[in-house]
Amino acid sequence: MSKSKSKSKSKSERLRELIVRGAAMLPGVPNAAMARQVERAGFDAVYISGAGMANATAGMPDIGLLTMTEVVRLAGYVANAVTIPAIVDADTGFGGAENVARTIQELENVGLAGCHIEDQEFPKRCGHLAGKSLVDLEEMVANIKAAVAARRNPNFMIIARTDSRAVEDFTSAVKRAHKYLDAGADAIFPEALQSAEEFRDFANQVKAPLLANMTEFGKSPLLSFRELADFGYRMVIFPQSAFRVSMKASGEFIRDLKKRGTQSDWADKMQTREELYELLDYDPARDSWKMNVER
Repeated sequence: MSKSKSKSKSKSERLRELIVRGAAMLPGVPNAAMARQVERAGFDAVYISGAGMANATAGMPDIGLLTMTEVVRLAGYVANAVTIPAIVDADTGFGGAENVARTIQELENVGLAGCHIEDQEFPKRCGHLAGKSLVDLEEMVANIKAAVAARRNPNFMIIARTDSRAVEDFTSAVKRAHKYLDAGADAIFPEALQSAEEFRDFANQVKAPLLANMTEFGKSPLLSFRELADFGYRMVIFPQSAFRVSMKASGEFIRDLKKRGTQSDWADKMQTREELYELLDYDPARDSWKMNVER
């Protein structure tokens, strides 16, 4: 397929084609600048982390504190900064079925290729923390049906996330996944599976596009992209990896700056001004030329 034909298709359609061809690796980002780095590195899609948005933008934990309006705005910045498809964590859909429907349409409007909604009760918790609770199966089924009915582009990908492995058991996670597919979900995200065998068995029992979450310091083992692709997963996200690396580095720098009062020893570890401008497609010389002409 030529690049021009590929670019003429919606990002949602390109995401679907991507996972039909094979598995896709989606690094997670909290903001648009980091999404540009993902695209420049050659990845075919990017994941917008709900935890990342809450942590990096608002300085809040991942417990459902951002509003739908905030998530739509932040995710929209990311989606419009890159040409590759982006999917976003839409938490519980921000309310009942009517709220879920509006969330889907708002995310479509700002350029997302898809999102996942989960079956936790509000206020939700990070999928790898204790204390989660689930909505009734019927309520989540209604939310998925509302999401499917609300989308204007039939290719917009609706991914149903289930947290039932940690709250109930593995069998319940499989049961809920089948019900969500029957309700019209395009893909399933089984959160917090607890062994390589569970990832394998889930893929054997749920024949649908599956998303695997490779977050660090949680309940799931860190399996390689290749392992998960061989099990049959079509999307593998690394939601907070880049953010965690950057936060550790910035923390070390800030402590050193406080101690020594200079950043001089860190310059070779920094992104240069030129590298930042190149990432942002910004040419200060061009703007300077424009200013001179306008005068």
